[in-house]
Amino acid sequence: VAPTTPVCVVPSSAMTGTVVELTCKETEGSPPSQYQWYKNGVALLEKTGTGSARTPNITYTMNKKSGTLLFNTVSKNDTGEYFCEASNGIGLSQKCSVKRLQV
Repeated sequence: VAPTTPVCVVPSSAMTGTVVELTCKETEGSPPSQYQWYKNGVALLEKTGTGSARTPNITYTMNKKSGTLLFNTVSKNDTGEYFCEASNGIGLSQKCSVKRLQV
C-alpha cells in the first residue's frame, strides 16, 4: 500500500540551546514508510555512529524509521523551512507541507 501524506509536527519557534524534536508519521503505508527530512529543500544527512569528526556541523539525529528529527541543542543555524517525505517503495512518495522553525 502506498503511503499517505505524512503529518509533520514542527515547532514554530525554539530557544537556542534547547532540545527540539520534529516528528513525521503516516499510518497507511505497507510496508511501513521510511522518512526523510529536508531543510530548505535539501535532504538532511543521516548521522551514523560516532563519525562526528567527518560531519562536525551536524547537530541532529534523524531516525528514518520513526520519522523523528531530534536536535540536542538547537542553534540559530537550525532556523529554516522543514518538511519530511514518506516512502516505502510503493507508489509515489508523499511530502507534508513545509513548516518554518525559528530559533
